[in-house]
Amino acid sequence: MRILIAGGAGFLGSHLCDYFLAQRHQVVCMDNLATGDVSNIAHLSGRSDFTFVRHDLTERIEAPGPLDWVLHFASPASPVDYLRLPIQTLEVGAIGTRNALEMARARGARFLLASTSEVYGDPRVNPQSEDYWGNVNPIGDRSVYDESKRFAEALTMAHHRTYGVDTRIARIFNTYGPRMRPNDGRAIPTFIRQALAGESLTVFGEGSQTRSFCYVSDLVEGIARLMGAATHQPVNLGNPNEMTMLELAKRVLALTGSRSPIAHRPLPQDDPQLRCPDITRARQLLGWEPRVSLDDGLRTTIEWFRASGKAVGRKGAG
Repeated sequence: MRILIAGGAGFLGSHLCDYFLAQRHQVVCMDNLATGDVSNIAHLSGRSDFTFVRHDLTERIEAPGPLDWVLHFASPASPVDYLRLPIQTLEVGAIGTRNALEMARARGARFLLASTSEVYGDPRVNPQSEDYWGNVNPIGDRSVYDESKRFAEALTMAHHRTYGVDTRIARIFNTYGPRMRPNDGRAIPTFIRQALAGESLTVFGEGSQTRSFCYVSDLVEGIARLMGAATHQPVNLGNPNEMTMLELAKRVLALTGSRSPIAHRPLPQDDPQLRCPDITRARQLLGWEPRVSLDDGLRTTIEWFRASGKAVGRKGAG
């Protein structure tokens, strides 16, 4: 197949490029590099089955040739990025999603929207299943990301119902692994960077808020299985093993051997207190669930940070 991956130079997108190329497909990677990095795909340069197109998805898409699948991963995805780029985040969720859907419709391609667990906001139920409508502050700081993805899901379903576009929606929970940026503000790269640099690990509040962390190879496998499944409803993809942020910080300290202290800081606005996926639908429809343990995934990620020279970044909380 010939597959377009919008946001393909980002953390998740670049791993998807690797996966589909390994499956002997052709990949068109599209990215405006607002948060993506060419270093994530530099090893693919020169391959005849790989094409990189620098392009902003909010502008009219020009991608010559046939397309079988269109995967829309183009969006800032960390608080640091979407708070820095609020208008761009909203626009890629709205205009970018429309352009990607229209491209899929014109080529008769299957479409996947990379949505997020953020559509559940600060949930009142735990774990979160796909039929939970969420608890989102529509005008808070985080709303630029939360609402852009909620709108993108609605637009995706509207194109499916109105035009018959063959759509998929993945609600992606916290994912980690090599190629994460050390200063992107998400917990695992921030904790690893701080631990390896001998800085205090920044834990917001008492650290009692929970998250669940899925290693990137498991997530990519889930995306691939979702693309092959006969469903148009949203599907949670994440690891159901929930833990507190304080527990995560202590795991990173243990695995890095760091003696860094833990520093508590005030909670950001609308920071979710609970975040854990109900993956019953993924198990039933895809036969999928995560296999990589947190310790194994963290060890691999820590070693990548050390080997890549990205272990020490700017100081400051993430």
